[in-house]
Amino acid sequence: MTSRLNPYISFNGNAREAMEFYRGVFGGDLTVSTFGEFGMPDPAFQDKLMHSRLDTPQGYTLMASDTPPGMTWNPGDTMTVSLSGDSNDGLREVWAKLAEGGEVKLPLEKQMWGDEFGQLVDRFGVPWMVNVAQPE
Repeated sequence: MTSRLNPYISFNGNAREAMEFYRGVFGGDLTVSTFGEFGMPDPAFQDKLMHSRLDTPQGYTLMASDTPPGMTWNPGDTMTVSLSGDSNDGLREVWAKLAEGGEVKLPLEKQMWGDEFGQLVDRFGVPWMVNVAQPE
C-alpha cells in the first residue's frame, strides 16, 4: 500500500446512503464495515458503518463512517484528513510532528482490526486520523 491522503466524512446515521450516492456520482468500488462486524453490542448501531471507502476510476478516494455512540456529531465539524499507509512510509514520524502543539484524541496504537491507528487535532485545529497498516 502506498501512502494516501484523503477526506474522511462523519455522518449522523446515514453514511451508507451517502456513500452509495457518491458511488452513483463517481462510480468505483465501495467497501463497507459495520460496527456489528467488530462486536458492537448495541442493536441500533450494528448495521451502521464503522468505516467505508470508495475508490473511483478517476483515482479519488473518499472515506466515511457513522458517528459512533458517545461521540458528538456537529454539522460543519464533520470532515477529517485521513492519512494511511505502510509502516515504512514514515507515518509514525508524521504523527509525532502533527501532534506537536496539538491535542491527541486517541493515541496511535494497535486497534481491533490489527493496524496502528490514532486521532488528533493539530495546532491549527485540523482533525487527523492516521492508520499504519501492519505487514501481512
